[in-house]
Amino acid sequence: MEHTERLGERLGTGIGWRPEIAEGIEALPGIDWVEVVAENVSPGHLPEALERLRERGTTVVPHGVSLGLGGADRPDPERLAALAERAEALAAPLVTEHIAFVRAGGDLTGTRPMEAGHLLPVPRTRDALDVLCANVRLAQDALPVPLALENIAALVEWPDEEMTEGRFLTELVERTGVRLLIDVANLHTNHVNRGEDPAAVLDALPLDALAYVHVAGGVERDGVWHDSHAHPVGAPVLDVLDELCARAVPPGVLLERDEAFPPVAELEGELDAIRDVLARHTARPKEAPRV
Repeated sequence: MEHTERLGERLGTGIGWRPEIAEGIEALPGIDWVEVVAENVSPGHLPEALERLRERGTTVVPHGVSLGLGGADRPDPERLAALAERAEALAAPLVTEHIAFVRAGGDLTGTRPMEAGHLLPVPRTRDALDVLCANVRLAQDALPVPLALENIAALVEWPDEEMTEGRFLTELVERTGVRLLIDVANLHTNHVNRGEDPAAVLDALPLDALAYVHVAGGVERDGVWHDSHAHPVGAPVLDVLDELCARAVPPGVLLERDEAFPPVAELEGELDAIRDVLARHTARPKEAPRV
């Protein structure tokens, strides 16, 4: 079903739930919600630490990585069913995925199917947008809750692209009603690696469709920004968050960390830095988008 209604509640401040930091997350103050990698949890055997969070009222959002909605093939019904099952098991208010493709080949091409093991950028062309919109509509019909899609970080851009990132995402929202999960770290990555101005992208986006925001750390080596999720969140990424909040206060912001997990006190410091950015903009009245 296509979900055009807005969710009635804000998510607040959250963190990506990972088994390596599960106990620390339970101890962190002010965690309103967590996000789990959908493919890494089983509805019938949820980790005890995650169940404890749910029991105390913490919202859990499943975040998929394997649908490949930007690919030429239609989304796999089994993968869609699995994502829907997780949304229901977690009583999630929405589910999220990526604007990317992750596999190619197969019967349609007469070649062996190949898994990239990585989120690959969709060409910003009219033809690619048509395919993406068709796949998104199929996913919306299969899911019991609203869907939000994340912009990705990319090291390359396709030749002969016809749209900017902002225009591409705007038309996707206009044609499907899908929400947006904006990763400000990915906007910074694309600024360093592809020369794209984060402010220009944000100016072009329909921020009334904003579901929530990702914030993550990375590192620059030899002029290339690596979206590692294994380094502290730096000032450049927080500056992009600040730019976004100047335009619309997001319903939720989530800190991602996937490797090289620091002491919980350091994660708490990063969350406090995110809250400081939000506080600068929520201190004054502002019309904010709702999920």
